[in-house]
Amino acid sequence: MFRPTRLEFSDYLRMGFAHDGQSLAVTPPSGSTECRYTAAVPEPEVKSPRVTSWQLWVTLAARLILGVTLVVAGAIKITALDQSVAAVRAYNILPFEVTAVVGSALPIIEIAVGVLLVVGAFTRVSAIVGSLLMLSFIIAIATVWIRGQSIDCGCFGNGGAVAPSQTEYPIEIARDLGLFLLGAWTVWRPKAPFSADFWLFAPTDEFDDDVEDGEDGPNPA
Repeated sequence: MFRPTRLEFSDYLRMGFAHDGQSLAVTPPSGSTECRYTAAVPEPEVKSPRVTSWQLWVTLAARLILGVTLVVAGAIKITALDQSVAAVRAYNILPFEVTAVVGSALPIIEIAVGVLLVVGAFTRVSAIVGSLLMLSFIIAIATVWIRGQSIDCGCFGNGGAVAPSQTEYPIEIARDLGLFLLGAWTVWRPKAPFSADFWLFAPTDEFDDDVEDGEDGPNPA
C-alpha cells in the first residue's frame, strides 16, 4: 500500500513548480513508499510559416502593377462611358439592358479597387476583386475568340468591332492572365511594405499581453 512520506516545505515547492515554471506530477513507483517527481513535458509549439523579405517585395510589386493597371484602365473608360457601354455590348454576352449598368459601373470599380491596391488598404479583399475582374475578362475574350467575332477588347477604351487582322486575343488573354496571377499572389501573401493596412490594422501586442496577465485596461472613468 502506498504511504506518502513526510514532505518538507521545499518538497511541496518542487511538487508545484519545476525550475522553469512547469508543473510536476507525483508518481509512486510500484512497491515503494517514496514519491518521485516527474516534470510535465510541454508540447512543441507549432509556428506559422515565416514570410521572407523577398516575398514582401514581390507582393509590393504585384500589388502596384495590378493596381496601377486598374486605375489607368478605369480612368480611360470613365471619360467616355458611352464607349465603355458599347464595348461591353460588343461581346454579345449580357442582356442589352444589363450592359448599360456594367459598362457604367466597371470603370468606377476598376478605379476604386486599383486605388486600394496602390495604397495597400484592405489588400486581400481588393486583390480578390481585382483577380475576379481579370478572370472575367479572360473568359469574355475567350468566348468571343471561340465564336469567331472580331472586336477590340475595350480594356483601355475604344472597343467594338474591328477587322479580323486587328484582333489581339492571345496577347490580351496572356496579359490578363499575368495580372490575374499577380492578384492571386497578393491574395496569398497580402503583407508588403508601404501598406496602409499596417496603420489600419496595427497589432496590439502590448494590450493583448496585459489581458493575458489578468491586468485591467485603463479605466474609462
